[in-house]
Amino acid sequence: MALRLGRVQEQESRSASYTTLACGPDVRHEIEIKRSRFITVLRRAGTEDAARDLVAGLRREFHDARHHCSAFIIGPDRDIQRSSDDGEPSGTAGIPMLDALAKRETAPGVADLSDVSAVVVRYFGGVLLGAGGLVRAYSESVSSALAVAPMVRRGRLRLCAAEVPHAAAGRLENDLRAGGFVMAETSYTARHTILRVAVPDDAAAIAAAAGRLQLLTAGGAVLSPEGTEWVDVPLA
Repeated sequence: MALRLGRVQEQESRSASYTTLACGPDVRHEIEIKRSRFITVLRRAGTEDAARDLVAGLRREFHDARHHCSAFIIGPDRDIQRSSDDGEPSGTAGIPMLDALAKRETAPGVADLSDVSAVVVRYFGGVLLGAGGLVRAYSESVSSALAVAPMVRRGRLRLCAAEVPHAAAGRLENDLRAGGFVMAETSYTARHTILRVAVPDDAAAIAAAAGRLQLLTAGGAVLSPEGTEWVDVPLA
């Protein structure tokens, strides 16, 4: 299956890659602390509107909950960061949640998680936790949810396309994948299948992909560079 392409950023990013949630259903995780329920929901969100939609939806779903605290980080450079305590004492919910997102290591020494919205719904259990207890609870809620969330790398890669016969397309795609190449979106014309390979945006990587395709087709297919896109790449 072709990897998911993302929206083109309006401004050129300084980052070449980052980590985000895999596409799919929201991640939900619940913990209980001194009879208070903390329900964390994580969603991949590439815009502020998408992040705020998660909050709005959970307010409707959990309409009887006392708090719907939130935090999100958006953009390859993580330049959009917002949080809300939603009625909890100032600094005890939104900021700890945001810190849990921002400081989450996706590899040893690497904290690059982005395009993620987190909401923690709290049902008060009757026991006051105090400021320190709230900070720990909201931080732990998000960290625990992130620990079970599926992740992908997201990289800005050069797309290269080649027209190949319909009958050979499946075999060639499998051979390219087996060779370690990342396949992007496939399209079709009346006479050809257009395979697309996503490679690092440098001459050596493009030449390697072109050489591999020519070897597989006995020189019958030519790989032509196209534009760049943000592409999801499964974590190794």
